[in-house]
Amino acid sequence: MTPSAAGPAPPGGFLEFQNISKRFGTIQAVEGVSLEIRKGEIFSLLGPSGCGKTTMLRLAAGFEQPDAGRIILDGRDITDLPPNKRRINTIFQSYALFPHMTVRDNIAYGLRVAKKPKSEIEAEVEKMLHLVRMTDQAGKKPDQLSGGQKQRVAIARALINKPSVLLLDEPLAALDLKLRQRMLIELDLIHDEVGLTFLYVTHDQGEAMSLSDRIAVMEKGRIEQVGTPAEIYEAPRTSFVAAFIGDTNFLEGEVVDIQDGEYSRLRIEGLPEIVCFNDKTIRPGNSVFLSIRPEKVHISRDRPEESRLRNILPAKVEDVIYLGSMTKYWVRTGDHRIQALRQHARIFLDEKPIRWKDEVWIWWHGDDGFMLERYRERDESLIAAPPQNLEESPEDEDKG
Repeated sequence: MTPSAAGPAPPGGFLEFQNISKRFGTIQAVEGVSLEIRKGEIFSLLGPSGCGKTTMLRLAAGFEQPDAGRIILDGRDITDLPPNKRRINTIFQSYALFPHMTVRDNIAYGLRVAKKPKSEIEAEVEKMLHLVRMTDQAGKKPDQLSGGQKQRVAIARALINKPSVLLLDEPLAALDLKLRQRMLIELDLIHDEVGLTFLYVTHDQGEAMSLSDRIAVMEKGRIEQVGTPAEIYEAPRTSFVAAFIGDTNFLEGEVVDIQDGEYSRLRIEGLPEIVCFNDKTIRPGNSVFLSIRPEKVHISRDRPEESRLRNILPAKVEDVIYLGSMTKYWVRTGDHRIQALRQHARIFLDEKPIRWKDEVWIWWHGDDGFMLERYRERDESLIAAPPQNLEESPEDEDKG
């Protein structure tokens, strides 16, 4: 992601959701959500299906009305305004292009409805065609375009009316992986060019992490955490966020004491005491989950040097998956199954690799783990079970 072309965002919100709630029958889609989205930033609503993110988008667009709360755009209350009065445009997953119109006519549609002068329409359409690199496709109809080209036309049509906010509802979901990756770059470049506020809805962590200035992680109609991609990934505030964003290892334990006011010692069944940075000042006696990202866990045949803040555990390898740029290991230590990643920044083909059933050591620094509150009942389903050992025979050792 490149820095926003609009420059540093001012403090406060440009698009604000103030204590918004919305119910559909017996389903509480959104519950007491407050958000401040800054002018010119790409802000993503990220979460699993049914978490309320699309409802938030429809509320912003005016397609739904909140049961409670207010929506403010650039200091103006727009809660009760119809969609065509909000200066907010939406790009849908289905593109919603007119099949009987050419690319040029699709892009021009909004200005024609607004009865703009013909010369202005032609000039603005040319700008949009150039912006989305579709000048040479202007005479084609949607059924003659690829998925990525259709998406660019939809973006141009949404931008030509110069909205204050562009809403993007899973805009890349219908594209294949490589095209999604390319379109993410194009969306970022277009954003830098026009400097609008983007509100982006997705369930895809990779999309949100690579595109966004900030992310709100949602679950069951509520906000779990708001922060930059790095904050969301490196410092999750809840067990839901840690489990939903990327892979993580969870160990359940109890805080024994706090050392030097910063680090806690944790008692985890079947393991020696674990040291962890106590960023939440959780008191001794409290039960917690310890989250450690797999790439923070080191693995080797040789025992590492002892250190006060280094957690060192003996383990046995249960699964190995070679992925080219990295290798994933699942190891057993005590009754706990832990995932470790080894990046292949440099690899020696004559080096003896770690294989299935090898006895190894794993370790991580106390700063690399995060203590989180225990899973609430609604989070239980997000404990991702790692692949189970397939009971390979020794002859299968070369699989990893």
